[in-house]
Amino acid sequence: MTPAQHETLAAGRWQAFSLVEQLANVGSEVERALNWLDKHNPEYSRLAFLRVLELLNLTIADPRHRHRLKELTRLREALLDFFLGDNAFKSSGKSWRSYFYGFAYATALRRSHNRL
Repeated sequence: MTPAQHETLAAGRWQAFSLVEQLANVGSEVERALNWLDKHNPEYSRLAFLRVLELLNLTIADPRHRHRLKELTRLREALLDFFLGDNAFKSSGKSWRSYFYGFAYATALRRSHNRL
């Protein structure tokens, strides 16, 4: 097992984030992995994807999301299929960017609202 890339998050800080914030952070790593794929750097993309899995696994392990395990584990399955599998779900970089965009947007709105 590789050491945690997000040690402070793995140590419990992750649970301080809402589900929307957690998925926005997962989406940021997905974006990095996709960008490295676009730049034809599969090794950096793989490393970013390992961070995706780490954050997603922290989200799945968060006891507040027990009632969402089916959706979260299906998300992990589809991401694994796209990045490491045969892409049986026929997803694309565009579809992943679209999926995670809403979480990033909602998080940004919440942060800007809290600053007012």
